[in-house]
Amino acid sequence: MIVTTTPNIEGHRITAYLGIVTGETVSGINMFRDIGAGFRNLVGGRSAGYEEEMQTARNEALSEMCERAASLGADAVVGISLGYETFEGMIMTSATGTAVKIS
Repeated sequence: MIVTTTPNIEGHRITAYLGIVTGETVSGINMFRDIGAGFRNLVGGRSAGYEEEMQTARNEALSEMCERAASLGADAVVGISLGYETFEGMIMTSATGTAVKIS
């Protein structure tokens, strides 16, 4: 499955638009990562725990989106957009794009 943020795929022609597809994940950050992140807020630096959790969530959201596109018979997903939102100690990650057939 070709996945791109661009509206087209170089060297391919979009032959059919199959619809919008999404993938979502909601992840909780464990207490120890939260404490570590809070400490880093005080002294500065990057939070490897949060970064790792966001990477995992992004990969899961993209994978779910691709599965939904494949179920529509898509060869690719174009115009991918990623979004992140936090609420009540959770991180929601979403991936959205347009499933297409290409030649």
